[in-house]
Amino acid sequence: MSPNEHKVKQIFLLILLVPLLTGCWDSQEIEQRAAILAISIDKAGSGAEEQEEEISHLAGKVPVPEEGMIGVTVQIAVPGRIPLGPQVGGGGGSAEQKSVMVVRVVGHTIEDAMFNIQQEIADEIFLGHLRLIVLSEEVAKDGVQRFNDYLRRNPEIRRTASIVVSKEKASKYMEVSPELERIPSLYLAAMVENLAHVGKFPESFIGQFWSILSSKGQDGYLPYFKIKGEKNIQLNGLAYFQGEKMVGKTKPQEVGVFMAGKGEEKGGYASFVEIPGTEEMALVQADKRKTRIKASLKNGKPHILVKIRYESHIAEKESPNVSIKKEADIRALEKEFDKIARKSMSDLISKTQKAKSDIFGFGEHFRGKFPEYWKQEVRTAEGWQDVYESLSYDVEVTTHISRAGMKSK
Repeated sequence: MSPNEHKVKQIFLLILLVPLLTGCWDSQEIEQRAAILAISIDKAGSGAEEQEEEISHLAGKVPVPEEGMIGVTVQIAVPGRIPLGPQVGGGGGSAEQKSVMVVRVVGHTIEDAMFNIQQEIADEIFLGHLRLIVLSEEVAKDGVQRFNDYLRRNPEIRRTASIVVSKEKASKYMEVSPELERIPSLYLAAMVENLAHVGKFPESFIGQFWSILSSKGQDGYLPYFKIKGEKNIQLNGLAYFQGEKMVGKTKPQEVGVFMAGKGEEKGGYASFVEIPGTEEMALVQADKRKTRIKASLKNGKPHILVKIRYESHIAEKESPNVSIKKEADIRALEKEFDKIARKSMSDLISKTQKAKSDIFGFGEHFRGKFPEYWKQEVRTAEGWQDVYESLSYDVEVTTHISRAGMKSK
């Protein structure tokens, strides 16, 4: 046998042996995994300790954390019942054909709760398809750092998962059945994503939230949701944080103001503006916005200039008898919108200053432009929170109404 033939024979044998040596010896069918789609976290109710001791094999053997216990509710996909095509008929499906299973447990930590969930589920739990984490307002106010360690260490959890704060108990979001989607968690996750597309909220996912929490010149924010009726879910504002703890929430309309201060280009909110010279109102819709933030030191103290330019149009008039045709009428309406937008921005900055919560990220502008000042006077995230409380600022707003609508002859 020639050397070339011998090499060919070795390669051929290697090709035959590789599948045997590196086969799927540790493979696991997807039907044998309990895929968790959503997690909700609440404060545990009374009797949680007794409930934990019933299933914990470490009860009484090791010291427990000092933090209060939490209630964790999860949505687990039922194999074979996840809809892959268009839905026919009403949402939610029949009770016999539920697409998800809801499991509730308590625990001292989120990982402790996951161990308890595993004791109630035959298949191995899997977090690779996690789309949504819902925190109750009570939990968010106590702080989110106790959950971040587990969530950030777990390699299965994607950084693109959504995280929101709920006005009600977070576990209620695991049971709500929207008409437009048979999988409640997927509906809410898609809702968070689509809010950014229509200009109602900045892009918000768990990886971005963690990044902001790690920064020294910005505080975190999350969508704040409310259940309306039995099946509808509403964006009810923005939850803002000081460090790891939620310290307040905005009104729904103030989300658009925040987006302007943050520099989000896409507009999605409208405001009623009084038409000058009349007692009628017009609804002015913001299409786009461009924001410039200038950091400076005035007399050695930090100062921020926020300049916002809106591209808008008149979406609706209160009365068809009022005409807005002349150029002077449009310019007067623009000035009225400027006043409203300027006051709204000033009010929101003032509100967050009282809470020492710089959700706009003004501190990052100072840290980048004045590094020596930051090292000497600010130094830490807590130091910037104190500076932000008394930060001086100016707000300039200009609006250009490009179109006033159409009228048939």
